[in-house]
Amino acid sequence: MSGHSKWATTKHKKAAIDAKRGKMFARMVKNIEVAARTGGGDPAGNPTLYDAIQKAKKASVPADNIDRAVKRGSGATDGSVQYESISYEGYAPGGVAILIECLTDNRNRAASDVRTTLSRNGGNLADPGSVSYLFNRRGVVEAEKAGGTTEDDVLMAVLDAGADEVEDGGDTFLIYCDPKDVVAVRTALQDAGIDYAAAESRWVPSMKVPVDLDGAHKVQRLLDALDDLDDVQDVYTNEDVPADVAAQLAEEDED
Repeated sequence: MSGHSKWATTKHKKAAIDAKRGKMFARMVKNIEVAARTGGGDPAGNPTLYDAIQKAKKASVPADNIDRAVKRGSGATDGSVQYESISYEGYAPGGVAILIECLTDNRNRAASDVRTTLSRNGGNLADPGSVSYLFNRRGVVEAEKAGGTTEDDVLMAVLDAGADEVEDGGDTFLIYCDPKDVVAVRTALQDAGIDYAAAESRWVPSMKVPVDLDGAHKVQRLLDALDDLDDVQDVYTNEDVPADVAAQLAEEDED
């Protein structure tokens, strides 16, 4: 029975991972389509499209999916959907601020789904402006650590391109800059022979709210539920997970 149980658990985990991967692919394809519609279907003349395609390739999105998204967005083929960008502000359990960015073809559905998901998972929707002031829009470029690249290597490469700071992000080095300097920073990395994983603008919290283990679980439960919504593209929080709590979470994942 234990063997069967273990296989059932493994199969369940694989199904969850596959579903999450499918959602991620769909979001990246949507970003590519919107970028192509906004700035044209030629990546060479559309940096936003170029970076969206590169990010999708890094995540192993099939080339056919990428090509079809570019063609739909640029009007080369039929089937394009008119997506609207909408942002929602709210609070997760424990007073953690949350920003939710959606790309949707149905504003009413998106609003209803986000509101319901927040309330069912211990959060609540907030008035516009009541949360966003806790975040700054920053350009973020992720530099690969492959090939023995050091933080100093990255810093030297991007210092004159508009980078504000470089920090160790675990699997990558995170380079922060003004959103208008993203392309210049990304190009500086490429010129220095350093590969990059992502180049985009994100909401970065100006102050963080620490959580304990129970709080981390509650916030993650909400984030997972929001991640399941088709209209949700990105979710940002000002949650701060202390090192000891992160270690406990890692142990639980291993179990």
